[in-house]
Amino acid sequence: MAIRPLNFTTISLHHPRHRLHLSFLFSPSRLSSASASASSFSSASSTSFSPLSFLRGIASKTASSVFSQQQQHQHQQQKQNKDLLLRELKEAETLAQKIGKSIRRPGAPSKSRVYTDVNVVRPKEYWDYETLTVQWGEQDDYEVVRKVGRGKYSEVFEGFHCTDNEKCIIKILKPVKKKKIKREIKILQNLCGGPNIVKLLDIVRDQQSKTPSLIFEYVNNTDFKVLYPTLSDYDIRYYIYELLKASRLFPRCFMSSCIMHRDVKPHNVMIDHEQRKLRLIDWGLAEFYHPGKEYNVRVASRYFKGPELLVDLQDYDYSLDLWSLGCMFAGMIFRKEPFFYGHDNYDQLVKIAKVLGTDELNAYLNKYRIELDPHLAALVGRHSRKPWSKFINADNQHLALPEAVDFLDKLLRYDHQERPTAKEAMKAAEVVPSIAKIVRYREDMVSS
Repeated sequence: MAIRPLNFTTISLHHPRHRLHLSFLFSPSRLSSASASASSFSSASSTSFSPLSFLRGIASKTASSVFSQQQQHQHQQQKQNKDLLLRELKEAETLAQKIGKSIRRPGAPSKSRVYTDVNVVRPKEYWDYETLTVQWGEQDDYEVVRKVGRGKYSEVFEGFHCTDNEKCIIKILKPVKKKKIKREIKILQNLCGGPNIVKLLDIVRDQQSKTPSLIFEYVNNTDFKVLYPTLSDYDIRYYIYELLKASRLFPRCFMSSCIMHRDVKPHNVMIDHEQRKLRLIDWGLAEFYHPGKEYNVRVASRYFKGPELLVDLQDYDYSLDLWSLGCMFAGMIFRKEPFFYGHDNYDQLVKIAKVLGTDELNAYLNKYRIELDPHLAALVGRHSRKPWSKFINADNQHLALPEAVDFLDKLLRYDHQERPTAKEAMKAAEVVPSIAKIVRYREDMVSS
């Protein structure tokens, strides 16, 4: 008698709580006879029966059921997380409505450490923008090509000059107070010729609507979200140098001109990476510095607001811009954009406190005799300082070098008077190589 080969079939069914393991031993003839029996048994049915197809059906249904349960669990988890987030946001919103302004006791005024009296000794016409008479150009000299951006106070377009086809940027201003428009124009005129400051080419106005537009030089910018992840350590040093260079080397730069930009952020730093060209743009929130003057704290974009703005210290100075630069630098070297990611202005202070700690925050508040609203103080809580090393990982360790972290530590200080000036920042921690090396770097990269 011949020995028929045996077929060994194993089907495993998985379940979160148990594992079903079935093994069947069939001979070909028995499998055939079983199939024949199943066919005769199901003569009234169009589907033939076999043990394997039956078990596959069980496996399929079980797997489908398990997958469905997993999906349902994930959906429930997502819904719970969403509900929790909504509750937290609602609670934060309710708390924010209760938070009042901080109280500043007299006796601790703040003045800038440098360029304190520049506008005191300069003629009034240098900083008195309200008396500015605007010389309007011809709007018909320019054509709009495409929209490239928008802001709270303007719409921005790429365009060109009709006579020479030279590219330009056209910033069409939204309806705002004339004083604000004059301030931006006056500041740009004062800064004209300064390195790395966007050049104002013309000022035009629509004859019918009287809508003003500012015409700027064109920069072939690469979006920072695309560019920053590609930058090397040396690239970052170079562009930080370009931002600081003006105030160190040239007398007509914005800080030595006693002007605060008040909105330094990646969106306002245009970079043509091929040409290694950088321009600081959008001077709509900029203001002349006068010692002792109280300024509006509702300036700068949330993620780049200095602590002085968040605790309602109004006699701030242009060291505010160094904090914003520090936030930019942190985002670049740690590959974390934005570095301080607050949901609102109050939460922004919380995010800062969770990194820099509350001991130094309290020392800062005491120095300038500031009392936070009790609700805000409760929201901030108590936190120890977080070492910068906690932000270093395998993805950013080639950028977060010791000298870069040391430089960052000098910029991100609660006390605005402890931050370096732009000139001091150039020397700090050798963050930037020698000028000769920088020049060679730019020439080499542009020519390559």
